[in-house]
Amino acid sequence: MIRIRWFRSFIACPEKQRRVVRGLGFRKLQQEVVRPDTPSIRGMVAKISHLVRIVE
Repeated sequence: MIRIRWFRSFIACPEKQRRVVRGLGFRKLQQEVVRPDTPSIRGMVAKISHLVRIVE
């Protein structure tokens, strides 16, 4: 499992990146979600690496 924290707003980001943030299950800033550590989730995190952090 991988724990991800959303720490930066997506106000100036393209719609595609906003959809990735919502697709990971985020609703509010500073929220943490736990997702399975799969290549697809890692790819989504890589697309928005400037907005989220991996919390270990």
